[in-house]
Amino acid sequence: MGNQTILKEFLLAGLSDLPLLQLPFFLFFLLIYLLTLIWNFLIIVVIVTDSHLHVPMYFFLGNLAGLDLSYSSLTVPRMLFDLHTKTKTISIQACITQVFFFFYFAGCDIFLLAVMSYDRYTAICQPLHYTQVMSWKVCVQLMPIVWCLSFTNSLVHTLNAFKLTFCGSDIIESFFCDLPLLFRISCSDTFINVLLIFLLGSLVSAGTITLTFLPYVYIIKTVLNIKSKGNRRKVFSTCTSHLTVVFMYYGSVMLNYFGSSAHHDFAGDKVVAVFYTVILPLLNPLIYSLRNQDFKTAFQRVFRKKSLVK
Repeated sequence: MGNQTILKEFLLAGLSDLPLLQLPFFLFFLLIYLLTLIWNFLIIVVIVTDSHLHVPMYFFLGNLAGLDLSYSSLTVPRMLFDLHTKTKTISIQACITQVFFFFYFAGCDIFLLAVMSYDRYTAICQPLHYTQVMSWKVCVQLMPIVWCLSFTNSLVHTLNAFKLTFCGSDIIESFFCDLPLLFRISCSDTFINVLLIFLLGSLVSAGTITLTFLPYVYIIKTVLNIKSKGNRRKVFSTCTSHLTVVFMYYGSVMLNYFGSSAHHDFAGDKVVAVFYTVILPLLNPLIYSLRNQDFKTAFQRVFRKKSLVK
């Protein structure tokens, strides 16, 4: 290390270095990003505007839409800027700051999905106590807990990342900064960092997976005891959107951190990263809104009122 230059900035490799693909990629991801902004913003507007949706389930859905907006805006604008200007350098401080917010928003998503599972469990398995258990006071108190847990987890990882030294390759094989990618190009001993990711990741994953999926054991038991097939289907339909998002999110994150990254498959890593940073924030609101009759009715009601006012 004594004869090597300490790096001050990195070079983001991006999605592809082929000139012919730069413009198509730029237009495609610009469209995806605009749709993500519009659809998530519409979900927040409809939930805030329509009084019929002022219930815990949609309160949490509105928070999820806000997180998706932030999550997508953390990586996609930078990617679009690099595609347009071909300026792909980023300072180490900016890179690790991006890592902090990336872990923070991702953690908030995971903890919020667990809270939404508990909300569905209470609504289906304890309907008579639902308004007491999931009161507005409880809902408002749960969100700071989600933020604090995610903030603590993110802070631990990024503080240790600032201790790393970079003196070899300056190329990050992605379109944004992520911890496993920084570990690959660091010339420091990353054992503690990797151990922290494994231990904290295992702890957070075990806790959130338990809190997310255990309620569905009781939900399925309750639904199976409903004699009417129509009512059974109607009750469980409120959970299918949430389960779909949970499986997609957990699957992509675990594949990124515990799967393809171990084999240095940069192309595969980029595909997975594009899915959970660009595509998933667009799919989440679509899955929740298009499969939810109450939300579609509220959407029509809100914009019918806007048209009448005009």
